Amino acid sequence: MTLYAIPTPLGSSPAEALPEPALQKIRQIKDFVVENAKSARAFLGALGMPVRELKIETIGEDLSSLLAPLREGRPLGLLSEAGCPAIADPGAALIEAAHREGFRVVPLVGPSSIVLALMASGLEGQRFAFSGYLPREDPERKKRIRELEQRSRREKETQIFIETPYRNDVLLAALLESCNPNTRLCVAADLTLPAESVVMQTIAGWRRAKAAIGRRPAVFLLLSV
Repeated sequence: MTLYAIPTPLGSSPAEALPEPALQKIRQIKDFVVENAKSARAFLGALGMPVRELKIETIGEDLSSLLAPLREGRPLGLLSEAGCPAIADPGAALIEAAHREGFRVVPLVGPSSIVLALMASGLEGQRFAFSGYLPREDPERKKRIRELEQRSRREKETQIFIETPYRNDVLLAALLESCNPNTRLCVAADLTLPAESVVMQTIAGWRRAKAAIGRRPAVFLLLSV
């Protein structure tokens, strides 16, 4: 049996964001493991699925029991709250457990904010690394930023990271304080939403603009030359 990793669009409806073959596959699944039950029901309901007849389990520590539908011969869907399962997401643990038991894992085609941001940034797309969340405390965060900048320069590699929306502007301030003026920084915010914006400037340009991001889902991309 197969575990399907299902991308969840942030802004647009599922029918607008996912290709028809992926939608057809999702509609055939009756068992789901999800990060957030409320948003998962909204997603599945938007596809016209009978939500009350579906089995929806929230991912937790007891991964073995969540794989029961696969053992019983039924396909299983894995839904993130937004974006791609297992990418900066707890779903990776369930996928690992499925592999350990020999089940097939199939990723369905759909939006990834990390890839979309890299596509729109104009930064190095041959070599890049995703670092997830940076440290919360100021000294450790600035140290990590300098390490990423040095790695970017050394490897000619775009560094990609994210932050909780309410700390976006704190992270931006730390980047502007810690990075060299010629380092390029792209901030892609509200991807796939009506307020979507992708801004790429040097650190010097960001300092002059005195811009703020606000509490919006955002992806940060940094390239030092």
